[in-house]
Amino acid sequence: MSLLEPKTWQAGRPGPLSGPEYTVTEPATGEALGTVTLAGGEDVALAARAGRAAQHAWARAPHFARAAVLRKAGDLFAAHAAELREWIVRESGSIPGKADFELHVAAQECYEAAALASRPAGQVLPTEAPRLSYTRRVPVGVVGVIAPFNAPLILSIRSVAPALALGNAVILKPDPRTAVCGGLALAAVFAEAGLPEDLLHVLPGGADVGQALVADPQVPVISFTGSTAAGRAVGEAAGRHLKRAHLELGGNSALVVLEDADIEAVISTAAWGSFFHQGQICMTTGRHLVHRSLYDEYVDRLAARADSLAVGDPHRAQVHLGPIIDAAQLAKVHALVEGSTSGGARLAAGGTHEDLFYRPTVLADVGDTTPAYAEEVFGPVAPVRVFDTADEAAALAADGAYGLSLGIVTRDAARGLDLAERIPTGIVHINDQTVNDEAVAPFGGVAASGTGSRFGGDANLEAFTDVRWTTVRGDVAQYPF
Repeated sequence: MSLLEPKTWQAGRPGPLSGPEYTVTEPATGEALGTVTLAGGEDVALAARAGRAAQHAWARAPHFARAAVLRKAGDLFAAHAAELREWIVRESGSIPGKADFELHVAAQECYEAAALASRPAGQVLPTEAPRLSYTRRVPVGVVGVIAPFNAPLILSIRSVAPALALGNAVILKPDPRTAVCGGLALAAVFAEAGLPEDLLHVLPGGADVGQALVADPQVPVISFTGSTAAGRAVGEAAGRHLKRAHLELGGNSALVVLEDADIEAVISTAAWGSFFHQGQICMTTGRHLVHRSLYDEYVDRLAARADSLAVGDPHRAQVHLGPIIDAAQLAKVHALVEGSTSGGARLAAGGTHEDLFYRPTVLADVGDTTPAYAEEVFGPVAPVRVFDTADEAAALAADGAYGLSLGIVTRDAARGLDLAERIPTGIVHINDQTVNDEAVAPFGGVAASGTGSRFGGDANLEAFTDVRWTTVRGDVAQYPF
């Protein structure tokens, strides 16, 4: 039985949406995969009202009942893996292995969220008065989730699952380009898992829907994943409305390769860090900082590895890289590469494309002002820069607006940890590249990579609940009035 029959594409929403029809397109071929109706700003208020009404009963439901729904949802991601994999591959341009990773993480997010439902909810406090004093974590009510196109299932479920498990309702706004695998698929899974009606509304739409979600007074918490520019706008609007916004934004993460690194081993991790999912990952290795003693060989080997990778339609051929999501993103990537080479960078590999298929690209001899080094590319581009000392490497890695992920490659792990202490980032990996994600781990960045908020593990408690202080006395308190 298909999980995503056309009739289920309306699941999880309060009624017909008010926006136009949108053609879901396969970026590899331009083929139409189906049609969805987009939301308009007015649909947000209806969904928020319905979610708020349904949330009270859900929050009062026994913790094991909420956990059972989350566990069932996790099982369904596995049971419907073949169908969902095809949607992720065709709609987002992912290779099958990346789609399988998304499905694995989605299931794990649901299982971990199920455990949140029975977590201790507070603590007993000391008090000066003759009373019981305690704190309790309570659901915030309705959580607004705004998710992007690049890892559409993961970047939706990692907020949806814990928010639901903790007793909230959720309004999910997926990117229209991945409305099915990043939005409507979740609605179908949770409907089959037995989630009560009106607790999950999926509203695919544009910026107007996101703006309405941030502005709606019935939605006290926003979980946003996307570009730094869009995140700033969300954060500013949320601040005006005095609501909490968890912002997971862009990055330009560095991989530092020290002089004692195993050059044979490091090329695999370096290529993966820059070229996985066409570089369309916030944690992508955007800056390769390599010790001078290894630099020339590193550039040559990385360029050779890039040239060896197959690029093409991931649904119809076995390839390493699929298409860039759309023509606008490809134009941005190519402009950054051309701006870099015209500014003095050496093109060691790639730099060309056919349709939306961009060759994995290596740029050598980059500097502070090289566009593809200084900016987040969000494409399969690996700029490589030389350094001479660990102090210089630390300064280069710390320089820039972002602070999301960091990789350090060295045979001396203690030295790697010491170097990491000098580079402000939300995530550090010693002897690994910068793209990693696990449901049990807190995820998020600092500076222009986010507000320091986190998703994953215990961080979900902070993200999707409020702390309430309660006192109880046996007799009515008396005062000198």
